[in-house]
Amino acid sequence: MGAVTDRLAELGLELPSLAVALGSYVPAVRSGIHVFTSGQLPMQGGELLAHGKVGAEVSEETANVCARRCALNALAAAASVCNLDEVVRIVRVTGYVASTSGFVAQPAVVNGASDVLVAVFGDAGRHAREAVGVAALPLDAPVEVSLVLEVRA
Repeated sequence: MGAVTDRLAELGLELPSLAVALGSYVPAVRSGIHVFTSGQLPMQGGELLAHGKVGAEVSEETANVCARRCALNALAAAASVCNLDEVVRIVRVTGYVASTSGFVAQPAVVNGASDVLVAVFGDAGRHAREAVGVAALPLDAPVEVSLVLEVRA
């Protein structure tokens, strides 16, 4: 096993199976030293962990757990085009949070994804980030996360 797989196991986590694309796109693309993942939903075993908007049907805490799952799914997507042990750093995380108009804690939700990446990659997991509130996401998911990773050439 590789260092990333070992670290995931130490954290009690495992890389999920690659989620099936829901449209005309691929889960990840490598271009030179960068890997770009498509937006990943909080899918586990083919089902969303939660449905609805944060601030209404979904609590901030549940959404944070969903963001963690999105990050793991994004790492699985990245692993389909690179060896995760070759990751130099996580460059950027983009997190979308389907939320009510009064909900303003999108950064706290997306911290779920950020925290997983720092736990797995250490300082190389520290990244730039956007945490954006949106009206709706595919399949009525509460969170969607995509990554940009730098890998060794």
